[in-house]
Amino acid sequence: MEMDRRRFLKVIGLSSIAAIGSASLFELIYPKSIGAVAEEISKNGGIQWAIAVDMNLITDEILDRCIEECHKLHNVPNIGNSEEEIKWIWKEEYEHAFPDQKHEYVPEGLKAQLFPLLCNHCTNPPCVRVCPTKATWKREDGIVMMDWHRCIGCRFCMAACPFGARSFNWWDPRKADPKLNPGFPTNMEYPTRTKGVVEKCTFCNELIDKGQIPKCVEVANEMKEGSMIFGDISDSESEIRAVLNERFSLRRKPELGTGPNIFYMI
Repeated sequence: MEMDRRRFLKVIGLSSIAAIGSASLFELIYPKSIGAVAEEISKNGGIQWAIAVDMNLITDEILDRCIEECHKLHNVPNIGNSEEEIKWIWKEEYEHAFPDQKHEYVPEGLKAQLFPLLCNHCTNPPCVRVCPTKATWKREDGIVMMDWHRCIGCRFCMAACPFGARSFNWWDPRKADPKLNPGFPTNMEYPTRTKGVVEKCTFCNELIDKGQIPKCVEVANEMKEGSMIFGDISDSESEIRAVLNERFSLRRKPELGTGPNIFYMI
């Protein structure tokens, strides 16, 4: 089967970066061995914000409201085209969210559920390693950030992210169809993006810096208390650690060693 042009350019671009740095492509994108993620957080003594989602409490209605409020807060427009859509948080079926889970006897109810997906704010984010302009970087509290003024639209970060958590602005989002986006932009205090840049969830860093919690967590808990738990996973005394110590949870593609910090309790 012939490789499509977009995929080819991604591979070539990443291979070039690896060659410049005298490192293999795999080492560049996924440098950490499996099981090293928690050790690194402890070694560095830093904060690592995380979210635990209780799939026994989450409903489609809650997910729709979380998406709506997140996108309104961050001026994420409705493009009207699924192939070019911008998304910070979205919902996906089990088989697509966890393609590596091959257990044949997963409960049918779980297979039918929709999972909230967003940037995993990885402990070892491969997107940060490949960005040539440092437009994406990791804060000391573990949030993987984006600087849209420094982004040159190379999309290396999109190729490196194994979770599909980044979107590219093919069109100027400020000129989004007003029929699909009445009153856009909906939040005049948050910066709008431009054509040709990548964007994604930032864990609502602007709210965290004010001592608040991410919007999706706030909305979910308003509708069903305890459906999402936000906290510092490196703190052994935190609520999120206590819950995860008691409940079985899934993470997306943990075998890659990126250390995703979104947990799905089932």
